[in-house]
Amino acid sequence: MSVNKPIKIVPPGDAKPGDGPDNGKEAAEAPHKNSLFERASGAFGFDRLLPARVPAKLPEGKAVRMPRPAKRADAADDLRATEPGPDNAVTRSQPPVVIDADARPPRQREVGGQKVEFGGKLHPISRAHLREQGMIDPELGSGGLVEEFRIVKRQVLATVEAEGTSKSRRVLICSPHPGEGKTFCATNLAIALAGERQSEVLLVDADFGKPSIMKTFGLDPAPGLMDALRDPSIEVEKLVVGTDIPGLWILPAGERSGSDAEYLASERTWQVLNRLTRGAHDRIVIFDSPPALAASPAAELAKHCGQALLVARADCTARAALEDAVDLLSGCADIRLLLNDVTFSPSGRKFGKYYGYGESPS
Repeated sequence: MSVNKPIKIVPPGDAKPGDGPDNGKEAAEAPHKNSLFERASGAFGFDRLLPARVPAKLPEGKAVRMPRPAKRADAADDLRATEPGPDNAVTRSQPPVVIDADARPPRQREVGGQKVEFGGKLHPISRAHLREQGMIDPELGSGGLVEEFRIVKRQVLATVEAEGTSKSRRVLICSPHPGEGKTFCATNLAIALAGERQSEVLLVDADFGKPSIMKTFGLDPAPGLMDALRDPSIEVEKLVVGTDIPGLWILPAGERSGSDAEYLASERTWQVLNRLTRGAHDRIVIFDSPPALAASPAAELAKHCGQALLVARADCTARAALEDAVDLLSGCADIRLLLNDVTFSPSGRKFGKYYGYGESPS
């Protein structure tokens, strides 16, 4: 039976003379070697776990904040920063990129597409006939009616400029019930927009049950939109009627059909309306639609338009009717209220108070 003599094992570098056989001699003669923990600390930054050094004596009368140990970069992070992978998209030398989730993406304007030109004979429009019906006379540049619709058209043009799409250039004019002034507003807005420089306006009679646009301008009925929807062989631009009012064109309603809403809901409608606005950055299409609560085509047309003006007659249109009409026109993302025939304004403005034609501007 043999018994091994216990030997005290001292880590290299900590040996002192007399610690074990020959350890003292080796410690005295061999150079200092870092221990395993010291080498790990140098590689992985364990020094940051050490407590802060405390001086033997603090200065009297002063509060002193002791400095923290210098922070070292984590060796493991440094190693990952050199390896390829999704975690290395941002390195220590580059600040992280903060992405705003609510930031609106840059708007892309409509591109491409061949503009469909309108041609044919320009029909003369009696200015006296327009004045008799209370419409804007395009030859007169002043008056209360002109100024009021200039305000409306600026709002329409601002939306067109902001959106920059063909759909935003299609504007629906509607009302909850008949007799609230939708055709009046659609006609005057079209004439006001036609006065813009380097622009053209297409006024579409989409009230297939009771078309009135051609009569308003003193023109005879003619084939129009419904005919183009029924017959794919018809090019809709061939049905557009020109006027001698610069920049103003008219598309009649056409022959009435018993399936007006069904035709408007078909793919053919998208093709026809896109043809009217594709590539035509200076063209605005105004639709005079049937009353929203009287006929269903208004709801179908709203899906094709980027703007809708809901005409309400002061002291006549009920709030419930407006709410129902808004629900039916919800296919259009931008619906605004146009108040017609107002006789009182708290600010003193006389919206709906029409001044005499030809009066000099104040």
